[in-house]
Amino acid sequence: MHALVILAAEAAAPDSVNLWGALGCAVAYSASLLATLDAFADLILSRGDAPAGRLTPGVGLKSASKLAAAAIAVIAAAIVLALDENWFAFLTLSIAFAVVVGIGLIVLMRHSRAMTAAPARASTTG
Repeated sequence: MHALVILAAEAAAPDSVNLWGALGCAVAYSASLLATLDAFADLILSRGDAPAGRLTPGVGLKSASKLAAAAIAVIAAAIVLALDENWFAFLTLSIAFAVVVGIGLIVLMRHSRAMTAAPARASTTG
């Protein structure tokens, strides 16, 4: 009878989220975010150093590999959180990642527009 009560209590207890898994996924999201922002910074810095603002193949490959690794890590972490049914962590981490990457893309686009407009301004004023 005692074993039956324990089995019934275990069956009635709601599943709790895996906090260690959520922590690991948060670390994966943050590392991916830093890798993404680092790739954006490489693109911004290399355009100022390269002739005519063009990317060298090495810098392009380096930035693309960082972005690919970040995408793989974020997708894997999102799958783990979804399988664990930790929707709060899934949504908050995904939204935070998307917002910060979106801000980074805006900065990257503004910089590329400024770089293309700078030679035009220099030729009209010079």
